[in-house]
Amino acid sequence: MSFVPKELETHVNWRSTNVADPHRWTMMLTESDQRELDHALKAAKSVSDNLLDIRKESFPLDGLVPKLADVERELIDGRGFMRIGALDTARYSDDDLTLLYWGIGLHLGDPWPQNKYGHMMGDVTDQGKALDDPTLRGNEIGLIGLDYHTDGSDLVGLMCLRPAKSGGLSCVANVVAIYNELVRVRPDLAAALYNPLPWDFRGEQPAGGQRYYMRAVFTEHEGRLFNFFVPQYIKASQRHPEAPRLSALEHEAIDTVCEMARRPEFNVYMEIPPGYMQFINNYHVLHGRQPYEDDVAHGYKRHLKRLWLATHQLKSRPQAFANGAHGHWAKNKSVSRIAAVQRATG
Repeated sequence: MSFVPKELETHVNWRSTNVADPHRWTMMLTESDQRELDHALKAAKSVSDNLLDIRKESFPLDGLVPKLADVERELIDGRGFMRIGALDTARYSDDDLTLLYWGIGLHLGDPWPQNKYGHMMGDVTDQGKALDDPTLRGNEIGLIGLDYHTDGSDLVGLMCLRPAKSGGLSCVANVVAIYNELVRVRPDLAAALYNPLPWDFRGEQPAGGQRYYMRAVFTEHEGRLFNFFVPQYIKASQRHPEAPRLSALEHEAIDTVCEMARRPEFNVYMEIPPGYMQFINNYHVLHGRQPYEDDVAHGYKRHLKRLWLATHQLKSRPQAFANGAHGHWAKNKSVSRIAAVQRATG
């Protein structure tokens, strides 16, 4: 093994016992915060009814800005995840809740396109896609659990419009701690994930472009660990005969990270109730979800809104992690508009 990886950012090597108390990672909005958000909502709606026309300056949050700056620092230099609660789902329509969430997100980073449709605001709900659809993406599939992975941005945010009837807990795993443990016990596997690996484009490649792209899982940059890990997409690249073949060592490395991420010691499990927002640092934590059950007839269909954000906190990042790595996604920016089911009553 010519390349020997080293441990990185050991100050965030938390384990489940360190994050057992949800009060440590939940920021509750005060009455003053809620009044300020309501004022900002009115100000934004006076500018435009198009979400994409609303900029940070159109959504003034003077009192909340220091609190959100603390959230952003915790995401980048701390544990890598935070929960904010809660927007008033009884008071506001789904559109207003989405605009409130957008405005909060603008104070944490710059929105980032999430797919080939240029969605700057996405929907995470069961969209009826078949499991064997080769273009399937995680936000489009419902009911089943999702294994640990990252999204394609600095930060990802989720805001709950509707809960499932049961289940669907969010799972967050500390990939920095996993990486450092791997460096100690299996440096060969950690080193293998520094190699560029083939990733399936899921049918979202540029027109006429190849059906896969190359990307490493682990990257060191200025003493920081940058992580990009969607094992299903890496393995799905092998359906394309022109894609490079994964070696036995690379398969083992991918499977080992997956297995370690499922260990309770590296995990925290959280609910995202209606009106709550979860923000995570894709480079420091993996996320997944537990299986859930919907009951659409009675108004229970799990539905979250999703933001991808480029943080203001990171002053430098590897080129592969820059906003616009898939530049063709941003050519036609848009907003996903899947209607949520009617709220359950009684």
